[in-house]
Amino acid sequence: MKRVLGVWLLAFVFLSGCTNAGENEVKEKVEEQEASLPANEEPEILADELEIPWSIAKTGETFYMSERQGSIVKVDESKKERQKVQLEKKLSTAAEAGFLGFVLAPDFSKSNEAFAYYTYENSTGQFNRIVILRLQGGIWKEEKILLDKIPSGQFHHGGRLEIGPDGKLYATTGDAAANPEIAQDVNSLGGKILRMNLDGTIPEDNPFPDSYIYSYGHRNPQGLAWAADGTLYESEHGPSANDEINKIIAGNNYGWPVIKGTEKKEGMESPIFTSGDDETWAPSGMAYHDGKLYTAALRGSAVLEFDLEAKKVGKLVSNLGRIRDVFIEGNDLYFISNNTDGRGNPLEKDDKLYRISLTDI
Repeated sequence: MKRVLGVWLLAFVFLSGCTNAGENEVKEKVEEQEASLPANEEPEILADELEIPWSIAKTGETFYMSERQGSIVKVDESKKERQKVQLEKKLSTAAEAGFLGFVLAPDFSKSNEAFAYYTYENSTGQFNRIVILRLQGGIWKEEKILLDKIPSGQFHHGGRLEIGPDGKLYATTGDAAANPEIAQDVNSLGGKILRMNLDGTIPEDNPFPDSYIYSYGHRNPQGLAWAADGTLYESEHGPSANDEINKIIAGNNYGWPVIKGTEKKEGMESPIFTSGDDETWAPSGMAYHDGKLYTAALRGSAVLEFDLEAKKVGKLVSNLGRIRDVFIEGNDLYFISNNTDGRGNPLEKDDKLYRISLTDI
């Protein structure tokens, strides 16, 4: 096993400014320093030879991970099983598209149901949809469409699904790349965070009447996480650089494509963290633990740690290549590499599911 955590890079970000919530943070300076780690702090490999994994779900001691080409990997007691997924539409093979977000239903142990987000193609074009899958005899079958015709394109599909502490299903959607202006259009589902009831209906308390839209002005949102107090945070890819971590307020406009990075405009929200003009994180899945956001970084090739109180960002895990998703349970952080997607340099037996203990950091 390759040694992967011998150095911890800690980057301090000095910040200023304010949003409506008083938390707009502007990156001015980054310093790197070495920090020693416990000798045993080498991530444990729980599964390997995954095929472009995208989302991590867990129930009890069993993991389910979506793979972009259209399958789900079950990992239970170190045993790996690749399960078929039967979808109603032909899965798209466009860049960044495919079988993406995946989250188990709260009553999965009884219903065998999960929610999924995938990109498909038909004679009229390419779209994204959110569906319910049911596990039957080791095969996942599409059972119900919750939302269809979410804009799609060559890039920027969004795709993250999460169930919030309010019991609602949240989904991130991209601006479809070729038409960034749809992110500002509240009549379009593109470039948004969406919120729905678990049966696909629109919650009565959504910020826009009869609309799934929860927030708008997003470019390619990839991660969602809630703090202990219920605050929602989001990770988002910027244009080449200027990646963002945002504090999400229902009904608010997050600026794309009008503003980016630390730019400001009345009526639009600026990020609480940004990579700035000279650095790219390409942040993906995100999880919250003890005042910090842990975020997978694709171009950053790391798990990034955002300290919400200290207003600093650190690189927690590196040397494993592209990281797509993270999942936290108790004091354990699980994450998946994403080096087989055509943009990375696969290590031996990539991709992998890893675990580290946050108590030892």
